[in-house]
Amino acid sequence: MIEKLSLTLGRCLLGLYFLGPGISKIPGYTATGDYMVQHGVPLVALLLPITIVLQIGGGLLLIVGIRVRDVALVLAGLTLVINLGMHDFWNTYPNTDSGHELQNFVKNLGIFAGLLVLASTQSLNQWKLNRA
Repeated sequence: MIEKLSLTLGRCLLGLYFLGPGISKIPGYTATGDYMVQHGVPLVALLLPITIVLQIGGGLLLIVGIRVRDVALVLAGLTLVINLGMHDFWNTYPNTDSGHELQNFVKNLGIFAGLLVLASTQSLNQWKLNRA
């Protein structure tokens, strides 16, 4: 029982982690786009809307518990790409604190790890169901 509760709570918290920032990128669209440009992210006009859709949709799917393994893997990939492109603490940008970027980078590695654990837990549960 505690395992199921922990897994559900963790899944929902990871979902909220993506849902909130996805929603906040809508009113902050221009500022987010400018930040992406400042960090040298290409194709911002294409990648920013895709990111918003993945964060909001993926966050909701995790919270509801639909296609958890697939969604967790997609969000893990997104997190890794964002980490390398946007939290590149090894570069210097105007009005950007490299210590804060390092903190975000390490935090996102933890989120990435949590998503991998969630995906593998779902795969293991599916494997157990198939064997039964």
